[in-house]
Amino acid sequence: MGGFAAVVLAGGAARRMGGADKPTLPVGGQSMLTRVLAAVHDADPRVVVGRVPPDLPVQVHVTREEPPGGGPVAAAAAGLALVPENIAFTALLAADLPLLTGEAIDVLRLTMESAPMEGAVYRDAEGQLQVLCGVWRTASLRAAINRLAEERGSLHGAPVRALLANLRIAEVSWRRPGPPPWFDCDTDDDLRTAEEWAR
Repeated sequence: MGGFAAVVLAGGAARRMGGADKPTLPVGGQSMLTRVLAAVHDADPRVVVGRVPPDLPVQVHVTREEPPGGGPVAAAAAGLALVPENIAFTALLAADLPLLTGEAIDVLRLTMESAPMEGAVYRDAEGQLQVLCGVWRTASLRAAINRLAEERGSLHGAPVRALLANLRIAEVSWRRPGPPPWFDCDTDDDLRTAEEWAR
């Protein structure tokens, strides 16, 4: 077992931004999706679940959950279906994290490699786990998805918290200067804040 993959969830409805195709919105001259993919440049494969613009500057695998609009757990399952069984670790990321960096991903990966845990995610200053900014043991995440699917009968609309309830998670603090790597853009104000930080 070895290797590192990334699954990026890019299918949200962006209701608080008027239904915009959020991952394609630019921050610092690049789309948020492009910036997230750059943070996991060494992942193979890189899987995007959702819409991908035709001018995306990097090569990715693209898929969708069926039916579309099933939420992040259903999307994660669709993305993991394209990750080979022998891949040890998988980053599971939202596509609207324009301040994510390779360094932030490396911190999570090193945590996973040194701790007997099933996932590593950031914990923000308020104590909230940023569950769509994490690195997981691929086999453990896949098993949790399969278990939840059996319990519910369907992953459509399943909450992320239910998926992670039985996984051992390392909670990682970000102690470096600058913006938090998990900062996501749910509103136009968030987008403006990210643009200021990205300068």
